[in-house]
This record gives sequence, structure tokens and C-alpha cells, in this order.
Amino acid sequence: MFFSRDRPATRLLMVCMGNICRSPMAHLVTEYLAQQAGFGKAVTVDSAGTHAARGSESPDRRAKTALLARGYPVGKLRARQITDQDFERHDQILAMDQANLNDLRRLCPVEHAFKLQLFMEFAEGFSMHEVPDPYYGNARSFEAVLDMVEAGARGLIAHHSPGWR
Repeated sequence: MFFSRDRPATRLLMVCMGNICRSPMAHLVTEYLAQQAGFGKAVTVDSAGTHAARGSESPDRRAKTALLARGYPVGKLRARQITDQDFERHDQILAMDQANLNDLRRLCPVEHAFKLQLFMEFAEGFSMHEVPDPYYGNARSFEAVLDMVEAGARGLIAHHSPGWR
């Protein structure tokens, strides 16, 4: 699967637990970098949580602060829980950590299981395969997560569009 301006959009879904820290950060960064790479409507990005008990809450203020400090538009995202329709609707579903991936595997219909993957599998320069949850940390924790998310997003875009960097 490659990003293409000549066919329907590739639909990506970023997933963490509560959909207020990691997955909205990955959503916004990936969307922004894909736009900057010239993919326009060839890529759509969304985010959800496996346990989004705080439905319709906006992203954590520390996530917003970190994103805005690096020039990413924050917009009006709202937390939501993953639905059965997400497995059918999206082409690739990227979990922020192994626990989320395990939850997705439990929820996902078998015919869509091939879409599930860890987001950090695409990141270069990081030995970690999971994006740690910064919620109980401080602003520095969110900065470190944003570093990881940027690497994962760049790698994901490069994977789907050979020659892009």
C-alpha cells in the first residue's frame, strides 16, 4: 500500500488507551507531515482509544503545548473510543504500545487483523517499539513522546512513499 494521488485516500488510524495524549499527537503530526510532503487528500488520519472513557475530551493540555511549540496545528480533536466500523474503514491501524495492540487484536474481526501494527515499527533511530504513556509525567515526558511520534510519522510516510524524506 502506497500513498497515491491517483486513487482513494489511504486511511490511517492511530490508537492509544485514552485518546488524549499519544494517539492525537501521532494523528496530528502524521497528518501535518503528509500534507507537507504534498499528499493532500491522498492520506487521511484519525485517532481513537481502546479505553477512551473520557469521550469527547480534547487532547491533554501538555500534548497541545508540545505540539504548538513545534508548529503543529492542534485543531479541535476530541477523544473517542475505537468502534467496530474503524476496523473496516481504515487501511492501517497503528497502536502506540503492545497493550493497545493486544486490545486491538482482541477486538478486531479476523479479516482485518492484517491492518494492525505498532506505530514505532516505522521509526528510525529508536530502539523502543512502544510509545510510552506520558500522562503521569511532566512536560518533558510529552516532549520525549513527540520526538518518538515525529520519527514514527516520518518513517511511516517514507514507507508508504518510497523516495520521500
